[in-house]
Parts: sequence; C-alpha cells; structure tokens
Amino acid sequence: MTKATLYRIELELAREPGHPEGDPGHTYRLYLPLTNDGYIDQSGYRDMPEWCRVVRKRPGDDPARGRILRGPGGRWLFDYSDASTLDDEVGFRLSEERFVPGEYVSIREDDGKMHVFRIASVQPD
Repeated sequence: MTKATLYRIELELAREPGHPEGDPGHTYRLYLPLTNDGYIDQSGYRDMPEWCRVVRKRPGDDPARGRILRGPGGRWLFDYSDASTLDDEVGFRLSEERFVPGEYVSIREDDGKMHVFRIASVQPD
C-alpha cells in the first residue's frame, strides 16, 4: 500500500460583488491528500487526519489556523477552535471538486455567507 501525498492548495477570493477583481489578500491554504486526478483522497485523509490543516488570511486580520475535518453528511469543515463550532466554516461539495489551478471552490465562511475561491496553485507539500 502506498502512502498518500499531502498537497498545499492555495485559494484566492474570486471576483464577487464588492471585489470585482477578486482579492489576492483573502486566501486559504489547505493541506490535503489528493488523488492523481486532483480529488480529495478519502483513504489518504483517514490515514493522516492530523496533517490536514487550513490557514485563512484576510486583509487586516491575523491568520487563522485550524484543522480540516470530515463532518456530518460527508461535509468538509474548517475548525479553528475546539472550544466552539461558531467559527467553523464549510467547504461546499469539496469531495466532488477537482483541485487543479484555475478551478473554483465555494466556502461558507464564519459570517454565514458563501464565497467563491479560485485555486491559485496545487503543489506537493
């Protein structure tokens, strides 16, 4: 059995109302195992959940660091604090998304709003 490869995935806020050019200062860095065709490697995640992390950066805020967890109904959650679920964020249908540069993913942020992010880069970590 081969060990899964962990990837560093860089996301940037895509064009949306209020950000007609997107925002390269509003980013996520995800650390996840991926299959050869760019999907989240489910078995790789089960083998290394402690390595699956997220770093969120927003203009004017300190970086937020957390874990990527598998939630109810197969959802992927970004958990920044064990003390509360109020700060959790949800990746929309991440299991169905291909993580390749130029594609887009959606994240429901801690403000309750859905935002679209462009995959800027994907590299082995």
